[in-house]
Amino acid sequence: QVQLVESGGGLVQPGGSLRLSCAASGFTLDYYAIGWFRQAPGKEREGVSCLNSNTRNTYYADSVKGRFTISRDNAKNTVYLQMSSLKPEDTAVYYCAAPPSCTVQAMNIMKATRTSWGQGTQVTVSS
Repeated sequence: QVQLVESGGGLVQPGGSLRLSCAASGFTLDYYAIGWFRQAPGKEREGVSCLNSNTRNTYYADSVKGRFTISRDNAKNTVYLQMSSLKPEDTAVYYCAAPPSCTVQAMNIMKATRTSWGQGTQVTVSS
């Protein structure tokens, strides 16, 4: 069974850090781009970050540039999202998925058309 499972969320104070994990099973992650998305209560789902399979191209939303870092460990079949300098507006449920590429267009298409999202992992930034 092909599956992506998110983990690593939790409650953190503003300015703190968290590392989210996206673990793949049933396929070799090395061949795919992996993107992170998030959705806050009352807001639309948005693309946050993406890493191409060739590891040479990345995407970050303007709101997280300089604070978030995406990486992969192919030996562990896992993609990570290191989040630093967290803000209350980062509070959301975070999901990972495999878009066809890491272009803005590809991320937007997946955001709008994908119906099979996992459970995600909750990130809450609050004092």
